Amino acid sequence: DYVVVKMIPDNRLPPRHLHSVHTGKTFAVIKWESPYDSPDQDMLYAVAVKDLVRKTDKIYKVKTRNSTVEYTIKKLEPGGKYHVIVQLGNMSKESSMKIGTVPLSAPDALKIITENDHILLFWKSLALKESNFNESRGYEIHMFDSLLNITAYLGNTTENFFKVSNLKIGHNYSFTVQARCLYSGQMCGEPATLLYDELGTGEDSSASKTDRPTDVAAIVVPVLFLLLVTLGIGFVVLYMRHRRLQNSFTAFANSHYSSRLGSAIFSSGDDLGDEDDEAPMITGFSDDVPMVIA
Repeated sequence: DYVVVKMIPDNRLPPRHLHSVHTGKTFAVIKWESPYDSPDQDMLYAVAVKDLVRKTDKIYKVKTRNSTVEYTIKKLEPGGKYHVIVQLGNMSKESSMKIGTVPLSAPDALKIITENDHILLFWKSLALKESNFNESRGYEIHMFDSLLNITAYLGNTTENFFKVSNLKIGHNYSFTVQARCLYSGQMCGEPATLLYDELGTGEDSSASKTDRPTDVAAIVVPVLFLLLVTLGIGFVVLYMRHRRLQNSFTAFANSHYSSRLGSAIFSSGDDLGDEDDEAPMITGFSDDVPMVIA
């Protein structure tokens, strides 16, 4: 025996499994499930977004019959912090979470130029790759002294360069440039870091890895060139020795050539060890001289 029981939907329950799917610089995708499975009618949700930095609130309404709801919150600020609350329109129990948007990127191509009594920091405009950045917002610059273990705020600028003076000899510094922080330093961009030593040579920490292959190539290429030159000289020496041996053999063969026989005559080498070394070599007989046999 069995019995079928259908529960009465309780609209006072909170949405289930509220979580963030994806966050960008100006938007966030959130997802949740209905308070109970398989709603038989449209359900009205209230999505409240509280800006924890600006201290402002916005409420959005979402009407759907789906058991799983996905919603995109737009018009957020890069690097912002928000508190999201989702509940049914009848002000039932709520589900909440905190999200943070992606901050603005770090400025590209941070470089340094050394002058007589100061240095200049240069970088590319952040507006070239960030449509949400306005040059009027500006940049702020920080400096870290590794010897004193102190971080100092140097100032801000709306330009793409900054002058730094009064650097101490023997100290190593790290400079950071980022989009200016808003609302008491709570909404900042990602920093670009530059290492600088007392000799006046700056090195971008983000670019140091890409410079290493170039340094290796600067060592390998001259070595390969020297090897090729050495091999070329070796081939020339072998060729010259070959020509010298060939010329010596030709001269030797010509000195033993008999025009009468039409060939060169050489010793067989068997008589090298004989006692009669001073005996003249018999080279042949003439046809007009009679042979006398004793």
